[in-house]
Amino acid sequence: MNDSHFALFDKLPAGFLDCPADRLIEILPGPSLIDLPGRDPRPLFLSVLLHGNEDSGLIAVQEVLRRCGKRELHRALLLFVGNVGAAAAHVRTLPEQMDFNRIWPGTLEPHAPLSLMAGAVFDYAARKKPFASVDIHNNTGFNPHYSCVTRLEPEFISLAQLFSRTVVHFQRPLGVQAGAMARLCPAITVECGKAGAGVGADHAASLIEAVLAMSRFPEHGPSAQDVDLLRTCAIVKLPAQASFSFDGSAADFRFRSDLDHLNFRPLRRGDILGECGESFRLETLPGDGDHPAEEYFDYADGRIRLTRPAIPAMLTLDPRAIRLDCLCYFMHRIG
Repeated sequence: MNDSHFALFDKLPAGFLDCPADRLIEILPGPSLIDLPGRDPRPLFLSVLLHGNEDSGLIAVQEVLRRCGKRELHRALLLFVGNVGAAAAHVRTLPEQMDFNRIWPGTLEPHAPLSLMAGAVFDYAARKKPFASVDIHNNTGFNPHYSCVTRLEPEFISLAQLFSRTVVHFQRPLGVQAGAMARLCPAITVECGKAGAGVGADHAASLIEAVLAMSRFPEHGPSAQDVDLLRTCAIVKLPAQASFSFDGSAADFRFRSDLDHLNFRPLRRGDILGECGESFRLETLPGDGDHPAEEYFDYADGRIRLTRPAIPAMLTLDPRAIRLDCLCYFMHRIG
């Protein structure tokens, strides 16, 4: 299939409900949109496998549809199944590919073939006037289950709270599914912990069922006491040429071995994340488009110390994930 096209189905492809992520390529020709009817025609737009090695969303929707059997869905469902090629290889993306969660309207590369494909999916969804959008992911470090939103409007927070009271507001990176779909309806990304953990898929299935059963959003969103709301303020990346380790072995950056256990823990000024030489420094990018990146690190005595409090997310010991995305995101709590 051409990278700028997607396959469209008006019913579930044969074998879909029992097919593991790494064999979907046998029944789907590539990125695919499955348009299923429901009593309420305004669909839930659901995306799974934007990253090929994150399969909780696929497992969750398969379970929901198996439970439904031949009964009509309460609400129509637009199911986008993304990177089946990467899923077959058990990787986030194939080496020659763009990240499937950086190709949606608002991307920095709007004319790339995959961006044109995602734009066409978006246009199809827009014509259906979606009720809500959910993008399901896993991550590689130790993180709690949490929701992410690009807007702090009551309906967005209400949707996010269906999955977790921990809600992260973000505006970078660009080209993500949740940012694009927020133009059409309340939209969230949910992070279900590590792939392969059954509890993540079970949690996502409960969310899908809850949204499919909804008739409307509450008139008033959750109170401040109902959610733990954080905002992404910085994205921390490693220089492309730098080496790194977590076991103390020689490298440009030698991070502490328990780094991924710091996720969602408030860190204080002076906390040490590891050691480094003189050649490289961590790159700190702004978490939104309105403020320049602040400096979070001091390197006195070769140690990587925080210069201000921060709450990290997405810290991982997976080298490939770090190379493809970032070392972590820094957050602060907001009212």
